[in-house]
Amino acid sequence: MIRRIVAIACMGMLLWAALCQAGTSASPLQKAQVANRDAELKEAVAAYVKQKTANLGYDVHIKRISINGNPKLPEGPLDYEVVAPQQWEGWGAANLAVLVRQGDRVVSNTSMRVEVEALTDMVVTLRELERGAVITSADVAVQKRDAGSVSGGKFIGSIKDAVGKQVRTAIRANTVVRADLVEKVPLIKSGQMVTIVAENEVMKVSVAGKARSSGAEGDVIMVQNLNSLKEIPARVISATTVQVGF
Repeated sequence: MIRRIVAIACMGMLLWAALCQAGTSASPLQKAQVANRDAELKEAVAAYVKQKTANLGYDVHIKRISINGNPKLPEGPLDYEVVAPQQWEGWGAANLAVLVRQGDRVVSNTSMRVEVEALTDMVVTLRELERGAVITSADVAVQKRDAGSVSGGKFIGSIKDAVGKQVRTAIRANTVVRADLVEKVPLIKSGQMVTIVAENEVMKVSVAGKARSSGAEGDVIMVQNLNSLKEIPARVISATTVQVGF
């Protein structure tokens, strides 16, 4: 008799556990509602990315959008506001916050992860370029690359903006040429003799000087007036001449 009671008790406990498990599982309707809310969150992020990158001229593709956690959103109409890190340009990977409102009340602050590919023209090296080399049209080509893959500086998108520049540090073959990796070829070198020119509509004055720093055309460098021995800023005009304000 005791064994029979125990057996019945065990069966009762198993039945109760089954009923509890059945009661906590989501119904098909609840699952559909959750899926619909997830889709709305992802649509809000996609719309934000599209708006942010609309005027860049890039070929933009969203590779992945994921929701961190399991936000519980109420039924009824909702409004979504996407907030991105200030430094995020709209491509690459980022964690975004989606503020969900129902009327004037914030009902959720949902964290989401997005990965965006933004293809655009970039100048790429065809061979390794050594430090100090001057880039020629045979050294580089324009290719479509992902802006999110370039770090540490702004990329160069046009051949004409790269050719004639001097390489500041060695660049490997098949590498995007960044603006911080190249510089204009200096016309004047530190220590060389120059002519310092000052002129206006009425008169022109020139004196001998010495460059205290190197510079390319258009750069402002420090030069020493050999008459007064004063150092003044001057703009590089040519390989031998600098200009100061009158």
